Amino acid sequence: MASQQNPQSNFQDLLPTMAEKLGGDGLIGELCNGFNLLMDSNKGVITFESLKRNSSLLGLQDLSDDDLRSMLEEGDFDGDGALNQMEFCVLMFRLSPELMDESRLWLEQALQQELKHCY
Repeated sequence: MASQQNPQSNFQDLLPTMAEKLGGDGLIGELCNGFNLLMDSNKGVITFESLKRNSSLLGLQDLSDDDLRSMLEEGDFDGDGALNQMEFCVLMFRLSPELMDESRLWLEQALQQELKHCY
């Protein structure tokens, strides 16, 4: 029996590259576009059904139902079983370790600048 390759093992984190090329506002705009592609247009959130139906648009057609449910559960902070736009954007940042590290660095630099102005 041939072994199946886990599609997540081939995941390449492109968020840092997008952030570098697009800047903060451009990256947020692209995340919003991604959310709009995946959401249920009648409900205004990403549901399991809309994620399953539209995931192929982002090259995620090989993910299992369990993988898709796990993605939803990972980002569903309010427990309603769906992702609103904010939950989706937070999830995308959380899934990008490099971008999270860069965000921490930006925050530290901003705080250092603010502290300099206070003294």
